[in-house]
Amino acid sequence: MSVTSYIIALGSNRRGRHGGPRAEVQAALVAIGGVRAVSRIHETPPLGPSIRRFANAVAEVESGEAPEALLRRLKALERAFGRRPGQRWGARVIDLDIVLWSGGCWASRTLTVPHPQYRARRFVLAPLAEIAPDWRDPVTGRATLPLLHAVDRRRPCA
Repeated sequence: MSVTSYIIALGSNRRGRHGGPRAEVQAALVAIGGVRAVSRIHETPPLGPSIRRFANAVAEVESGEAPEALLRRLKALERAFGRRPGQRWGARVIDLDIVLWSGGCWASRTLTVPHPQYRARRFVLAPLAEIAPDWRDPVTGRATLPLLHAVDRRRPCA
């Protein structure tokens, strides 16, 4: 397979062997390799049952791996960082998700690209807008910035 680009979402809300959540995200970026661009690290509120805030970022990564192969490598990195299976949206040392792929769509038993939930997740779209504001969703054809604005419009005013 030729070299393609992936958008990877990174998140952490638990201390690991590299330090706090920000340090875990930074260490994961180094471990992934092939990083062409990376957003700043955003501190975001937890979803679901977790009470700890998250450090979230998005990276554009170049790889010659097919989506399934990259997914296997990312899951192996999560395990190496100390991630254990557990409660959905619970505390985790690192979470690595393939969000988008320059090859368009991919669907298998274990992976769907684009990530089915990314269009509704500000913690993915805001960092993505920093590094790839014009990247188009292969399903809707909408660019990152309009997707982010749509999520912001749905948020209630405080």
